[in-house]
Order: sequence, then C-alpha cells, then structure tokens
Amino acid sequence: MLGADDFTVRGGSGDAAIHAKQVYSEQYANQMRLPVVRLVDGASGGGSVKMAQEAGYTYLPVNPAWDAVVDNLSLVPVVAACLGPVVGLGAARMVMSHLAVMVSGVGQLFTAGPPVVRGGTGEDLTKEELGGAGVHRRNGTIERFTATEDGAFEVIRSFLSYLPRSVFELPPVASCGDPADRREEALAAAVPRAGRRPYRIAPIMEAIFDRGSVFTYAEYGGAAVTALARLDGHPVGVLATDPYKGTTMSVEAAQAITRLADLCETFHLPIISLTDQGGITIGRVAEERGTIRHGARAIAAVYQARVPQAEVIVRRVYGVAGAGIVNRHRAGRSWAWPSGDWGSLPVQGGVEAAFRAQLEKIAKPGAEIERIRRTLAAIGSPFRTAERFGVQDLIDPRDTRPLLCAWVRDAYQVLPELAGRPSFGTRP
Repeated sequence: MLGADDFTVRGGSGDAAIHAKQVYSEQYANQMRLPVVRLVDGASGGGSVKMAQEAGYTYLPVNPAWDAVVDNLSLVPVVAACLGPVVGLGAARMVMSHLAVMVSGVGQLFTAGPPVVRGGTGEDLTKEELGGAGVHRRNGTIERFTATEDGAFEVIRSFLSYLPRSVFELPPVASCGDPADRREEALAAAVPRAGRRPYRIAPIMEAIFDRGSVFTYAEYGGAAVTALARLDGHPVGVLATDPYKGTTMSVEAAQAITRLADLCETFHLPIISLTDQGGITIGRVAEERGTIRHGARAIAAVYQARVPQAEVIVRRVYGVAGAGIVNRHRAGRSWAWPSGDWGSLPVQGGVEAAFRAQLEKIAKPGAEIERIRRTLAAIGSPFRTAERFGVQDLIDPRDTRPLLCAWVRDAYQVLPELAGRPSFGTRP
C-alpha cells in the first residue's frame, strides 16, 4: 500500500478530504495485511491554520487513523521516506515505521517548521539547519540516508525483500547460488592476534553471509552494527560491532540493537550475533546520558525476542552488554573463535579495581600489576573455558559459514509456531 504526499497541493497538509485518504490507506493495509510505504513530503495531516479560519472554529486534535498506524507496526512492514520538508504529523508518521529513510539535502524532519520555531523560541534557522540530515544522522530518528530519491526507493525495495508481507507469514527464502559450504581463507587471519588492534567487520560479514546480501539497518548505531542478511537464502538479523568505532554499547548503539531485535521478533527473523562486545560505555558523559537504562532496554529486547538466536564469539564478551547481547539462558547455538576474550571486566582497569587493597600496600605497584596481568592472561585462554563447557565449541573461523547455514535451516523449522503477532506490541 503506497501513500504519497503531494507538496504542490496545500503544502501536503491534510486540508479538506486529503487526510481521509491517509486514513483509508492505513485501514486498508491493516485489513488486507499489506506492507505500507509512505512517501512523506509536507505537513501530511492536521490541516493548515487557514482551514480553521475558513471553517469558523477549531477542533480538538486527533491523529487521523492513529489506531491503524499503531497497529500496523505489529502487523505489516512499514517504511517511510522523507522526500521534502516534513513537519508535525508528517514527522510523526515518518518515525512510526520500521525503516525511515531520508534523502540528504532534499528531506528535512522537524516537529515544527522554521516560522513556528522562530516565533516560539527565537531561533532563526533554515529548514536544513533545523531538521536536515546533519541534525538527524546520529540521533536515532532516521535509519538510512541516501543521496537521491532513486537511492531511497532502492533501499526500500531491498529492505522489504527480507520481510514477509505480514506477521502471519514467514520471511521469504530466496534461491542462493553462493555455496553453503564456502570457507573463506581470509577469516583465519581476520582478527589480529594483538588484542587491542581493531579489524574491519564488513569483510567478515561478507565472508560469512550470502554474497551481496548484507543490508545495513540503523546507520546511527556508532560502534554497533545492525544488519539484515541471508544464509543460504534465509533472511536473518545480524548484530555486530565495528572495532574502529569501539566495541562498547552507547546510547545510540542500544537504540540500534533494540530496533533490530524488535524488527526480528515482529517478522520472525532469527538473530545472529557476531560478538565483540566490550560492555556498556563508561565515563561521566555516559552516566549523564543514562546509558545503562538504554543498554538494559536493548538487552530486554533481545531477551523478549522469541526467535532462534545464535552467536559467533569473534573477540570480546565483557560486562552487562556482553552478557546480554544474546539470550544465553536459552539453549541457543554458540561458537567461539580462538580470538575469543571474555570475563566480567577487561584486564585493563579490572586489575586495579579488583586488587586495589593489595596494591595500596605496595610502594611501587606497577610491577605487581604486570605480574597479576600475566597470571590472568595465562588462565584466560579460551581453551580453558571450552574445557568446562563455558563455550559450546571453539572453531576454525573458516567453518563459520557452513555451520551457520546448517543452523539456519533448523531455525526455520521452528519459525511456523511463531507466526502471528509479536509477543508484545511493536513501538517506534
């Protein structure tokens, strides 16, 4: 179901009977279980001030078709594209979606436009300064940005190709010419032996998932990488980190993870974590932003998701975020690479905290700190953890794709029992 604003008619406002078309399209999509694509350009509802003057009265605001708009998030895929200045109810309709796309330099998103802001706050801003791509690129409002409208439409088509038409169907399995038993040699050396050296996550994902199938989801996640991809043609959701941006869970990372987990739960996509998770972001700024609450919300989303979950531990598993990036209380499948490194705290910083009383008694604690670190490094071998079944398997990284392709076929066997509405109502 395609709903498009026409900015040339009353600036896209919902004057006269224009808003009735929006109401009808949302209700029809809800009844017929059709995916919704909104091309938003203008006020997109609510009517103009002139409408009140002509009518001779003002009305108590009611968001048109909002019951269907809310319900559709738990029923059918909803995508919105920002193709011009979008304000008020139009802005709300943009974010009431599973994927929001903005065309940079063309689209702007704001609750109230420059004239209203100028009169209300005294700020004299252009449309781009108030709500352009530079404003929204990292705040969690827009998932994807494109340079052109054609690029936005291609993102929409690609996104919908991973999802069923409604929650009462399963994700579409595509034919796949990429061998399920493909073993990429580059994976053997993808993670540097030096634990503090970063690596590129994109080549790892390309080596594991079907070639060309990785679709980046939330671009605002900072260190968190969220994506849709395919394994032997089967759509899955992917959680990972980009070590060049860090591995801890910031507010933005938590928002991205929450969004992906909810999307996968709603439309029955198994979740795979390529885990390199250094914990919740620390420091005063992180505390001022309430990062722990956002992180806990992301972990709750992962735990609430009923879909099958699998994990490949690529490197770090630390702290609350590492513990909750998949639901390890379930009998999910897990593999670890030999580069795996885990614990309640990293050795860096953890030694000073754990052995503070002991170190305070020593005149020169530096040597003692190094001795303790060497001792912990010796017992921190992933093979010791595997020996006690702390991890299910240590594997050659080159075996990752064949193992995940075998797992995803099993995962899709249990999905039919999850068909239907998600375990809780999907929120924007």
